[in-house]
Amino acid sequence: MTRLRWPCGQIPRRQLMNPTSTAGPQSGGEVFDNPTPWVARHIGDYVRTDGKKGHRWRGVDTLLLTTRGRRSGKLRRTALIYGRDGNRYIVVASRGGDEHHPSWYLNLVEHPEVTVQVGSETFAARARTANAKEKPGLWRLMSSIWPDYDGYQAKTDRDIPVVIIERS
Repeated sequence: MTRLRWPCGQIPRRQLMNPTSTAGPQSGGEVFDNPTPWVARHIGDYVRTDGKKGHRWRGVDTLLLTTRGRRSGKLRRTALIYGRDGNRYIVVASRGGDEHHPSWYLNLVEHPEVTVQVGSETFAARARTANAKEKPGLWRLMSSIWPDYDGYQAKTDRDIPVVIIERS
């Protein structure tokens, strides 16, 4: 887990001390990266290279999502596959078909104000769960990008949420 505090929430173009952590524009605090080793490496590469390494991952586009922990209040960052629906970013809270929602999803349900990095651009956004009318089309979009999502849904009784992220 990496931590770094940047004054006034400013994000330097290059991090000299610890290239794996930055604070989001609305955070003004420390950011804790996903503790899963391969995800932490992905995030580190993404941040260190301003998205040049990490934005494309296994043939798909990824973004970095920073949420506020619902219990700890700490800023938590993870990497997620995304799709686009107009100006909106779409992600899936699959957790590989696990029976429990991922922590990042539970965090944004509680605190929908998030920070997103797409390539070299970082911005404040608001996240919400797609409603029943929106979800089928967005699910098709995301499963066309990452077909494993259909297998993840078949693997669990949990209704896997689709999340819509819009710039603030």
